[in-house]
Amino acid sequence: MHYTGTIWRPPYEASSLLLEVTAGCTHHSCKFCTLYADLPFKFKMSPLTDIEADLKEAKAQMKLWKNSRISRTFLTGANPFVLKFSRLMEIADLIKKYFPRNKTIGCFSRITDVSLKTDEELSALAAAGFDLLTIGIETGDDEALEFMHKGYLSKDIVTQCSRLDKAGIGYNFFYLTGISGMGKGEQGAKATARICNQLHPQIIGASMLTIYPNSELYKEIQKGNWQEETEIKKYEELKALVKYLEIPVWFGALGASNPISIQGTLPNDKKKVLSVLDKIIESVSEDELRDYRKNLRHL
Repeated sequence: MHYTGTIWRPPYEASSLLLEVTAGCTHHSCKFCTLYADLPFKFKMSPLTDIEADLKEAKAQMKLWKNSRISRTFLTGANPFVLKFSRLMEIADLIKKYFPRNKTIGCFSRITDVSLKTDEELSALAAAGFDLLTIGIETGDDEALEFMHKGYLSKDIVTQCSRLDKAGIGYNFFYLTGISGMGKGEQGAKATARICNQLHPQIIGASMLTIYPNSELYKEIQKGNWQEETEIKKYEELKALVKYLEIPVWFGALGASNPISIQGTLPNDKKKVLSVLDKIIESVSEDELRDYRKNLRHL
């Protein structure tokens, strides 16, 4: 398989076929991000010949395992949805050719990637199987979005995800706990809940900000331009987010950046999730949580 560098996928894509169609990130400017620092380039698009070769190899492997029932494919890379409509449709056709039972296609997407597609193109992509995109919105806090160079504002999240709703393409959000900085966690959580409550994400997955020395954010901290939130305050921020969410959604904090795993379906499990967060805030020390963060070599 033509895999390049570290392959990232959401936890819930564990059973999907991972198909590389891009590597790196077209934006590559978020101050906190170091996920693609191991690549010698910013972004590249896989040739269709490589994509088809990987599908052939995957099909051959499935036959060896006596299982060719791939039902979902996840396109790898930081934001494959940036690809032109025509290329995405070609990829969908190839997947269908080798795995006729494949039902859906997922990938990471930036908010700005959605804006590159017309409404008609989005509807056609939905018909071709594209569904449950994973979008790292990070926050609905415009001040934090601007400072971190995300390349969009909260109004853009609402506009573009509403277009996905209309087209019939589902989506999941990643929230980055701590992105608003010291003393601004609840502000960021409230702003994010306000945005999410206008939309229909199926999953909101929370990751905790972990700052590495090779990030631009680390340099900003060294210059005195930004301060990191404490670990306990990050959990108070998560509590605020869950408290103010009003939509039905599965909520989880399960990735390696989260010292303690939390999950539940809102609103049914809201009291349970809030109770778990209260216990963490009351019983786990800042030192314990900080030690975990310091020893987290990679996400």
